[in-house]
Amino acid sequence: MDGGFRFRTISIAFFHSHLKTTHLFPFILLLHLRPPSHSTTTNTDYETDNRHSQLLKPGLYLVGTPIGNLEDITFRALRVLNSADIILSEDTRHSGKLLHYYNIKTPLMSYHKFNEAQREQLVLRRLKQGEIVALISDAGTPGISDPGMELAKLCVSENVPVVPIPGPCALVSALSASGLSTDEFTFVGFLPKHSGSRSKRLTASAQQTATQIFYVPPHKLSQFLEEGSSIFGDTRRCVIAREMTKFHEEFWRGTLGEANKVFSIRQPKGELTILIEGQANSKVEPPSDIQLESELRELIENGESLSTAVKLVIGKTSVSRKTIYSLALRKFGKQLEVEGDSS
Repeated sequence: MDGGFRFRTISIAFFHSHLKTTHLFPFILLLHLRPPSHSTTTNTDYETDNRHSQLLKPGLYLVGTPIGNLEDITFRALRVLNSADIILSEDTRHSGKLLHYYNIKTPLMSYHKFNEAQREQLVLRRLKQGEIVALISDAGTPGISDPGMELAKLCVSENVPVVPIPGPCALVSALSASGLSTDEFTFVGFLPKHSGSRSKRLTASAQQTATQIFYVPPHKLSQFLEEGSSIFGDTRRCVIAREMTKFHEEFWRGTLGEANKVFSIRQPKGELTILIEGQANSKVEPPSDIQLESELRELIENGESLSTAVKLVIGKTSVSRKTIYSLALRKFGKQLEVEGDSS
């Protein structure tokens, strides 16, 4: 096979003796990503991972990284991280472990909520000079309840390319395995610190029919469950996902009332993704003819003309205009004639 990527030759004995070794995977992966040194053929169907590849355009690359398991990363993400001029990282020490695992030598620069306002203009200048800048968070997709949103907005306003590199995302992983409805959902993320704002947000969520998704720090779980069960109700179903993709991954399922009791004496570790089922979509029965007639009669007795009463009833019911007019003609036809004669 000419051009493109190749696996270097490794003996069968080597595979038999090392296949189960945990550090072998990144070694094999990087062998796969590295083009053969003797190849002189260029195939434009493939994009290589050379440091300044002409096929990787300058711009801001939002790179999804593992939320726990280091194997949950794409070839494309690794190529971008390896090709970038610099990687913006929420925590350089934390991200350094990922880069070390995959033998990526690209320089890191800290970029977090405490310094993003100061870093923005520096990063923007480098982008306008034609550099490739990759942005990663501690885990998951940048800009989703993590630093990156403001930088992406700035780049868009300055016509700097913003390129998503899809990867892991805690909210999507939790939703897909939750067993709750996935047809429609609302991602709330972290709740406000102020109790009044928090209560207002929870109340709004409790009234929606879509599945609600929250990120909750472990030390605030008890507070969340107490307030949630009070506002959503004890019987509303919920799913608490923790340590996703890790060895101790857990999906706890039950009602908010049950969760409140269970986790009042149990303190889980790691950030949590909590999903709450939407409000049941109660079917509203249309008013009967007797109810419609009663409403029309009450409006007429209060001084409204029949034509006005009909319009008022039409405005506050889901019953069709034709049905209400037909009812009015049957029950109050003579009054309509009187109104017509007087006009």
